[in-house]
Amino acid sequence: MTSTAMGLCLGARALLLSRLDNRGAQLAGCLVFAAGLFGATPAFADQTLTVEDNARVECVASQRDLTRISLVGDGFASVSKVQPENPLDDFSVVNEQNRGDIYLSVPTGFRPKALSFFGTSRKGYVYKFACRIEPIEAQQIFLANPTTEKAAKVADAEEGDQLAPDLDETAVRLVQAMAGQKVVPGFRMEKAALMPVRSGDVTVQLLAQYRGLDLTGRVLRIENTGKAATELSEAQIAPGDALAIAIASPRLEPHQVTTAYVVTRRAAPGS
Repeated sequence: MTSTAMGLCLGARALLLSRLDNRGAQLAGCLVFAAGLFGATPAFADQTLTVEDNARVECVASQRDLTRISLVGDGFASVSKVQPENPLDDFSVVNEQNRGDIYLSVPTGFRPKALSFFGTSRKGYVYKFACRIEPIEAQQIFLANPTTEKAAKVADAEEGDQLAPDLDETAVRLVQAMAGQKVVPGFRMEKAALMPVRSGDVTVQLLAQYRGLDLTGRVLRIENTGKAATELSEAQIAPGDALAIAIASPRLEPHQVTTAYVVTRRAAPGS
């Protein structure tokens, strides 16, 4: 574990069961600020698709940028495609072996309107890809196979309380994982494209969410847009019922940026 991740983890532990003392006017403004941030519905640019073994995967690939394809709880072991006779009909597909992701790119002048190839996962599943090409920014495509997820849940259940004896401990470990940009078993990571929310000279932007069965983790970008240094408090960036909060740099100089990690209970359906 890096020193930064360790510091964030310890900071989250210290904040779990204690709240900062906030004066009335400050608390009222911060609660409105936090409600605006956490109550909004983010627009997710990434593609998240549910697939099965031997399924046809219909997706959208970038014409001018890279397209990344990632398997949740699995990884690609190999890819296969036909080598066309005309170079203008060919495209690049690279299988990155460390994480098991696929990266697609098309050359200038590429004539076909779609990409077609096969991918075989490390767990033995085969997927046929038919990706429509669009003149859009770089894309990320996350594939979730329910069979893989079910096997992972069974494995997690067998480990019992050894991994997470209670919600508080799970929240701390989720903060640690978010800070280390790691895959979290039992949580689905979603990139977000929310506009920054402003409170005084501080702006907060939601960058990503980790959704689990009981908890939601959020990665926040915080910037001091004022002309003087400021000290961040947990009440400025999170609702009052947050289980864990960690701020990489609580003191921000003018125009300085930091990252914060917040874990809350997931709202019950219909609540």
